[in-house]
Amino acid sequence: MYDRILVPTDGSPESEEAVDEAMELADLTGATVVALYAVDTRDYSTLPESKWAALQSELRSEGEDAVEAVAERGEAAGVEVETIVAEGVPHEIILETAAGEDCDAIVMGTHGRSGVERFLLGSVTEKVVRQSDLPVLVVRVGGEE
Repeated sequence: MYDRILVPTDGSPESEEAVDEAMELADLTGATVVALYAVDTRDYSTLPESKWAALQSELRSEGEDAVEAVAERGEAAGVEVETIVAEGVPHEIILETAAGEDCDAIVMGTHGRSGVERFLLGSVTEKVVRQSDLPVLVVRVGGEE
């Protein structure tokens, strides 16, 4: 049913809940988990090139740490994990990676945004759900009511 499951992560404790779900689903189906960290380049588009280069290295390192943590959890659970760190607009990177890596499903957490904040800022999860041709399992995270 599922051979490859994409799980975007930001390395936060909340995203671990989605990683747990992805690991369980992969264990049940024998799938490989593809752990993705998306560096949101929009936040830094106004920085001078010299400052961006230094920050970019730090953000990529943070991303490597986040996906490596998923790989370690996969190893402990007996689940194969591949890791990717990519730069761009997060929801676009998630959708492009899912297609490019031949994923069968996406597992991701909610972000807890509501009301005006979600309307103004948008939600990565919501954009992925609306634009994905794949099944998207959305995991409620962070003690949301």
